[in-house]
Amino acid sequence: MTKATGYSGTPLAKKLGVKEGSVVLLVDAPEGYARFFDSLPADVHFESRATQFVDIAHVFVTQRTALERHLMLLRKKLGVNASVWVSWPKKAAKAPTDVTEDVIRRVALPLGFVDIKVCAVSELWSGLRLVVRKELR
Repeated sequence: MTKATGYSGTPLAKKLGVKEGSVVLLVDAPEGYARFFDSLPADVHFESRATQFVDIAHVFVTQRTALERHLMLLRKKLGVNASVWVSWPKKAAKAPTDVTEDVIRRVALPLGFVDIKVCAVSELWSGLRLVVRKELR
């Protein structure tokens, strides 16, 4: 099963804040990303380029260097009201990684992000939601 209802039973789209008409930027998403969702709201668009029109960016990383590069670029390219979900492999996935929840915070906070939520994205991926700090918007 690849669905990410997690322990709460909440659909992934709701966890991630994907709403009708959302524009979602995917960065290094695993093949079959759409299968993580039981369903999606109407008129959701997935993009591969960062623009001011993106509502949510979903970044998948296994290496800190990639995390640093992606977050610096997204901080410059996205509108201040966009949220960024950073996903990294769960320990149970046994994937080689140097990314943890704490590493994401150490990289994101100096860039003006603050973390506001964590969730299970799939059986293999966790996610941490970042937004730009209010005083920087």
